[in-house]
Amino acid sequence: MRTLLTYVGSIVLLGHGLVHFLGTAVYFERTDVAEFPYKTTLLGGAVNLGDAGMRVFGVLWAVTATGFVVAVGAVLTDWEYWPLLVGAIAVVSLTLTLLDYTVAYAGVVVNLAFCSQQHINITSN
Repeated sequence: MRTLLTYVGSIVLLGHGLVHFLGTAVYFERTDVAEFPYKTTLLGGAVNLGDAGMRVFGVLWAVTATGFVVAVGAVLTDWEYWPLLVGAIAVVSLTLTLLDYTVAYAGVVVNLAFCSQQHINITSN
């Protein structure tokens, strides 16, 4: 049964996915965002991946973004496994945002909220 919370949650999932697409554009040097500058390092500058490594990182962000968009469809169609899908995508997203926490710190918080909510959904069923 769809409720207002279903639609609000879907909008949040979609928005989070769109931010991942923005990250992909930054990592591929297709756009400039003042708060999200292109760089070749992760973990606060501790690991330098170079341009090619950041492109791979950008692909991972695009895959995650696509996962969030697919998850919206799964939630809205009430697919029985949507909690697992959202949880899995949130864990991948959390990993990516932790690797680039200096600019993606808000994503860490959102992903932790998704993960904790999915833990509640999974354990209560």
